[in-house]
Amino acid sequence: MRSRVFSSFVLCALAQCITAQEPETLLERGTYLVESIAGCGNCHTPKTADGAPMTNMRLAGAFVIEEPGAFTAYAPNITMDIETGIGSWSDEEIVRAIREGFRPDGTLIGPPMPTLFYRDISDRDVQAIVRYLRTVQPIENVVPASEYQIPLPPNWGPPVRSVSEVSREDLSAYATYLAVTLGHCNECHTPMIEGRYDFSRTGLGGRAFPNIFDLGYTAISANVTPHPTLGIGAWTDEQIKRAIAEGIRPDGSQMLPSMGFAYYARMTDEDLDALVVYLRSLPPQPEE
Repeated sequence: MRSRVFSSFVLCALAQCITAQEPETLLERGTYLVESIAGCGNCHTPKTADGAPMTNMRLAGAFVIEEPGAFTAYAPNITMDIETGIGSWSDEEIVRAIREGFRPDGTLIGPPMPTLFYRDISDRDVQAIVRYLRTVQPIENVVPASEYQIPLPPNWGPPVRSVSEVSREDLSAYATYLAVTLGHCNECHTPMIEGRYDFSRTGLGGRAFPNIFDLGYTAISANVTPHPTLGIGAWTDEQIKRAIAEGIRPDGSQMLPSMGFAYYARMTDEDLDALVVYLRSLPPQPEE
């Protein structure tokens, strides 16, 4: 009897071990990406007056992001509603919209959709995002068309054929993939000139977003480079991670809710550590 009990215990423990090591499903990966580092809801889910996401309008779009002199953009409805969302789009059409910025009708999606960064999303990750979007409740919500004072290019680059996974073993490459591609941190924290990113000043911040998300205030993106006084060079790793995940600066002050910390709070410790690695790697801005 004791032998049977022991054997059953070993088999049970082994089964739990195997289960724990099972690979992430596409839906699990997509849920993690959309609800944490990619922070899709930070632009596509309307917010209440205090900046909290409206849970009954999840990913239904409709609020405004303005770049003075460049565009007034309305985040579109990306729920599965057939008429006003993306419910009629095929998986391939959604992938192309994310990575190349083309709608099914051939029109180009303009900024602030971070297509330039999303072009490098791996095949599996973009498929995982689509798998997640397929689970989003359809919400009927007509969103105004975005208005551009700057000419949009014919495309954001050549067609994206295939993008391989980035190995977590290569910490520098994975940190860059996480911050630049999935998190598109540089979208807000890099200055623009006539509607184009000035990557010679990556991370400098200083961009103003008037009445962002209709919240009644102007948000100005912070300097997230390792500059010792103007950036985050004097911050500890833990202080940087707290700012990302909780929106609290080292001096205890609270960041505005336009920063996506409500989403970043769901990131794994491993990924938060990787973001710190990337931010530490940036050249200090402004240059001395």
